[in-house]
Amino acid sequence: MARRFLLALLALLVPAAEAADAFSVLVFSRTVGYRHASIPTGVAALQALGEQDGYRVEATEDGKAFTDANLAKYRVVVFLSTSGEVLDAGGRAAFERYIRKGGSFVGIHSATDTGYEWPWYGALVGNYFARHPVIQPATLTVEDASHPSTRPLPIRWTRTDEWYDFRKDWLADDINVLMRIDETTYAGGRMGTSHPMAWHHQYDGGRAWYTALGHTIESWREPLFLEHIRGGIAWAASRD
Repeated sequence: MARRFLLALLALLVPAAEAADAFSVLVFSRTVGYRHASIPTGVAALQALGEQDGYRVEATEDGKAFTDANLAKYRVVVFLSTSGEVLDAGGRAAFERYIRKGGSFVGIHSATDTGYEWPWYGALVGNYFARHPVIQPATLTVEDASHPSTRPLPIRWTRTDEWYDFRKDWLADDINVLMRIDETTYAGGRMGTSHPMAWHHQYDGGRAWYTALGHTIESWREPLFLEHIRGGIAWAASRD
């Protein structure tokens, strides 16, 4: 029922540009720390996006999937609300090689609450989670409306989610911020006027895109949020 609902919803959205060739996406959602209740809904939504846009989505929580041979099957690897130290040394090394060979990474929500003992990963995802206040409405401001992940969004976008603070001084110099949050529109933000919530960059031979949005189950049923995710995957998968 939920899967049929997601497919019907996605059919109403603006279609993404057709891919020049077929590709596959690996969705990884292993948790060692906090586990989000939205993960199953997120996996289903990502699979529905893939069905509509013509790419294959495979989902796993098995760190043994991170081998050179297996990762070579995928154009994009998505860390969906992962937490803690999710890969062993062998899996980390294989993922690093994957990115260096031109692979792409998409991080969603608590992908920044992952890999604190893995500095390479921290540089890839672009920042680490620090804290969050209670779930509440807030207003986001799009900084770059030309990117596929922000083009469908209003410049001022009000919605409800769990709003992360990050380790501000850790934000990499080459990060391109796509969206910030206006701390005057909610209670508990501690990063001030420059509070990023979505970004992208080129890193160590590959591409990385991250959004802090997506904590709630309801997020994965929002048309605009799904367009945001769709655009992030499309950008990561692009060879342009």
